[in-house]
Amino acid sequence: MKKGIIIFSLLFVVIYLLAQTKPKTASQGGTDKASVDRGKKIYDIYCLACHQADGSGVPRLNPPLIKTKWVLGDKKELITVILKGMDEPIEVDGEDYNNVMASHAFLKDQEVADVLTYVRKSFGNKASGVISSEVKTVRATMK
Repeated sequence: MKKGIIIFSLLFVVIYLLAQTKPKTASQGGTDKASVDRGKKIYDIYCLACHQADGSGVPRLNPPLIKTKWVLGDKKELITVILKGMDEPIEVDGEDYNNVMASHAFLKDQEVADVLTYVRKSFGNKASGVISSEVKTVRATMK
């Protein structure tokens, strides 16, 4: 009986603490709408001209951002592309693209996280967001 009361009490405390936990913000790994909104602004400035308003890209020049392994796959690779740029042809969904993408390493970690969160959650994509600490880690490995 005493053991049952102790287990029940511990269970109650755990449930109470979980109920008190606030939703995570984007910087903590959550899917903050503000991150997506900020990311759209950055996309409109730096990405839209090449990847288009709908993320469809330009045939044989700039790849689409719609449901591709590049967008939905490994976040580290995607972050690296933003920070380093790309100057070699790539194949996306059976089509070759060969336009140079400039480095965007001038963007702050949070800006990179926001724009990638926007891309990974827009254009029909349903991937997890990117947080600034992930960008910071990738950036540190590039030095």
